[in-house]
Amino acid sequence: MQDRFSPRDARDSILIRSAPFFQGLPEQAVEKATAHVVTRSHPPNQVLLLENDWGSSVYFILEGWVKIRTYNLDGKEVTLNILGKGELFGEMAPLDEVPRSTDVITLVPTVIGSMPAQDFVQLLQTEPKAGIRLAQLMARRLRQVNRRLRLRESDSTSRVADILLFLADGQGKKGQQGIEIPNLPHRELSSLSGLARETVTRVLSKLERKGMITRDRDILCIPDIDELERLLV
Repeated sequence: MQDRFSPRDARDSILIRSAPFFQGLPEQAVEKATAHVVTRSHPPNQVLLLENDWGSSVYFILEGWVKIRTYNLDGKEVTLNILGKGELFGEMAPLDEVPRSTDVITLVPTVIGSMPAQDFVQLLQTEPKAGIRLAQLMARRLRQVNRRLRLRESDSTSRVADILLFLADGQGKKGQQGIEIPNLPHRELSSLSGLARETVTRVLSKLERKGMITRDRDILCIPDIDELERLLV
């Protein structure tokens, strides 16, 4: 793990302030809230947070991707979410004053901004827009989870399509050929969808043959979101 610089470094300051959570908040409030943020670079597959740890910070993803992980009663790993640049995590423990509820692991080289929990809570207490922003974030994540739960009994094609749409909603970027999302390892898509890895591989190949997705080493592209949406049954 490599310490970089404080947010007073120009590049890091720009990255932190560009996080969607801070958009529209008063400049003075953002300046105060980010005054003690420290940025660090992490390699892939590094554990950032562990379930049952106590939370003293809130984290902003400035570059890269992380997965939110837990385990079911059988001890099997379950991926709950994939978060990318501009997202935050670790906000629940400081608010509830309880231990962390999940693990967080990097998927690729990732840069994280760590904000002291007391600064985050103070921002919420003094800036109504920050509280609204957090409520909107949590509502969006809840809607995504509810949608995935509704599709648990659907066929495998619908479930894989839904995971791709879920990632596009949270992390999609508009590219020249459509909406681009990270081309995650099939084991991660398997954990997100609750399907066997072999099944995920088979469905992705079918979608690619039909021209509904294209893939390279790092990026999966969805040329037509509406066409993929129509697969949901």
